[in-house]
Amino acid sequence: MSYTKNVLITGGAGFIGSHLARLMVNKYPTYRIINLDKLTYAGNLKNLEDLENAPNYVFVKADICDQKAISEVFTQYEISDVIHLAAESHVDRSIEGPMEFVMTNVVGTVNLLQQAKDNWKGDDHVFQHVSTDEVYGSLGAEGLFEEVTAYDPRSPYSSSKASSDHFVRAFHHTYGLPIKISNCSNNYGSHQFPEKLIPLMINNILQKKPLPIYGKGDNIRDWLWVEDHASAIETIFHGGRLGESYNVGGLNEWTNLDLVLYLCRLMDKKLNRSEGESEELITYVTDRAGHDMRYAIDATKLETELNWKPSLKFEEGLEKTVDWYLANEDWIQEVTSGSYRDYYEKMYQDR
Repeated sequence: MSYTKNVLITGGAGFIGSHLARLMVNKYPTYRIINLDKLTYAGNLKNLEDLENAPNYVFVKADICDQKAISEVFTQYEISDVIHLAAESHVDRSIEGPMEFVMTNVVGTVNLLQQAKDNWKGDDHVFQHVSTDEVYGSLGAEGLFEEVTAYDPRSPYSSSKASSDHFVRAFHHTYGLPIKISNCSNNYGSHQFPEKLIPLMINNILQKKPLPIYGKGDNIRDWLWVEDHASAIETIFHGGRLGESYNVGGLNEWTNLDLVLYLCRLMDKKLNRSEGESEELITYVTDRAGHDMRYAIDATKLETELNWKPSLKFEEGLEKTVDWYLANEDWIQEVTSGSYRDYYEKMYQDR
């Protein structure tokens, strides 16, 4: 079959990437989706089992830092477009080892940009770079991050993502590469690796283990359901203007403590536990170094230009998320075995 587009999704076995790959494969049968992932601890082919036999789907195991491998993928599959999600994304891990974040998030991104620049002619292409709201730094009690907000990254992770954003824009301005950028708030949903707050708490509540909360738990985050994020990425890919950035937010600001308390009540109800049982597991641990106080996204541009807005309220999305993890305990057990246990003990056990 001749495909109208050959779209490379990087990081497509991870949390957000697997949801996006599923959306694109099912919604666009005339596109061939080439899903590339290094399959590190957060990449899981089980996230993609339902796509394995789709005629317009290909999986490639490769590292975006491997210039030769990326060149071969671009040539073999005649890549027409890139949606770039591959990244090291956990702040705590970046504090422990920043160089891995520099290599993947900066060097890997530049490698992809260079390959696209060398292979593509004309504007009938899109290099879409998926980034984070953390590049903007930390907000006080008021205000929202806008696309024109100055960058002020505070962690090795956010610094590496800010650098990758700048390189994407530089390739647009210097070489005319047709790019689009999106910066999103915290994602939650099914298939998320349980080092992140919500699946970590769900898993620990299930096992009646301590629920570690940094500092006083008063840090505020805006939460975005992962399937809404996937739809936003797809919307920007097809309708966003070249050279532009779009913020993607869930319009759901919660303190970490309030979120965990709500999750405890929801889990107690789902597990038929007594009221307040899970709340007793809350344990306050030493705060993360350089912990940003508040993130909040203004997604007005995306709504105004492309008519996108979140489809679910946080409480609805959270219940869907909890139901998925409760129905897939075997998935959690599989991904939390081995090296993750060592990492978890290092990060939380002694704090």
